[in-house]
Amino acid sequence: MTATPAPTAPAPGTPAPTPGVPAPGAPAARTRTVRAVRTRGGLSVRVEPRTVAVCLLLLALALAAGIVLIGSGDFPMTPGEVLATLLGDGTVAQEFVVLDLRLPRVLVAALVGAGLAVGGAVFQTITRNPLGSPDMLGVNQGAIVGALSVIVLFHGDATAVAAGGLVGGTLTGAAVYVFAWKRGVHGFRIVLIGIGLAAMLTAVIHYLITKANLVDATRAVVWMTGSLEGRDWTQFWPLLAVSAVLLPLVLAYGRPLRMLEMGDDAAYALGVRVERVRIVLLVAAVLLVASATAAAGPITFVALSAPQLTRRLTRSPGPNLGASALMGAAVLLVADWAATNVFGERQLPVGVVTGIVGGCYLLWLLVTERRAGRI
Repeated sequence: MTATPAPTAPAPGTPAPTPGVPAPGAPAARTRTVRAVRTRGGLSVRVEPRTVAVCLLLLALALAAGIVLIGSGDFPMTPGEVLATLLGDGTVAQEFVVLDLRLPRVLVAALVGAGLAVGGAVFQTITRNPLGSPDMLGVNQGAIVGALSVIVLFHGDATAVAAGGLVGGTLTGAAVYVFAWKRGVHGFRIVLIGIGLAAMLTAVIHYLITKANLVDATRAVVWMTGSLEGRDWTQFWPLLAVSAVLLPLVLAYGRPLRMLEMGDDAAYALGVRVERVRIVLLVAAVLLVASATAAAGPITFVALSAPQLTRRLTRSPGPNLGASALMGAAVLLVADWAATNVFGERQLPVGVVTGIVGGCYLLWLLVTERRAGRI
């Protein structure tokens, strides 16, 4: 038998410990500062100073990367010249280069990065899995199949290819939801169904490439890499319309999405209509990812890494939707600058850079999750 020591009484004159209050000399627990801002209409908003600071830094990084990216290329411009041109004080040549050639590419990159990051945050929160991103669940592969079908079977133009990618990604997201339904949708089933569909769609992609002629196969491979080269206002306006509707919708569902992380039973107890919230957010996330893929091709790993990087910077639980959107925009703008300037005269598609960096990040994430005992 092992004797259990009796609790020692406090020394005379020492106050009794209070529950929830650390004893004198004990290390203080690290707490997060959270403030509530209430409006006159009775709306209460939680504000975390660290999250606000991270959002401001990411916004500054995205703006700086966009200005530097606009000034890069065969017609170099200083940041001051870029700002002057944007304000209407540039020369005719500078206005043509900035407003007609480079600004739409930067704006498309920002919207694509934000859409991918928010879509990835929604998928990871609903599946409760840091690997549950559109890259892994077949949405990107479905968009590729839709675009390649237009290229190989119908020889469509760029607009038709974008429409095919949008339709393919949307149908794949709907198929994942339908096949995962069994008296509700569980995150684990979404992951399994998504991985299975991704494998099947990858086989279809390879089949379509083998059936294509040389010109169509070359065009298909270029699109599959993911690139912002040649993006103009015709890609920006439809993407802006989709983002203007879906991003505020997802942000408005941020509170119930945060509750879904605690599980369906806890969310039900807190008054969340779980299935309604889940289907609205999944539809919005699929449309955001499919629209981004239709505009720039399947740019990998942004949807996977941006929400996780944001969570680690803010140290805040929950999906961090606003910060994730800014992180995605900043990551894609920096990656596009690296693709066009770091590798010498040979410019790379931005999807190559995100694939290299994202692959390294995925390996690190897997090692971290395994050490933590979650996989």
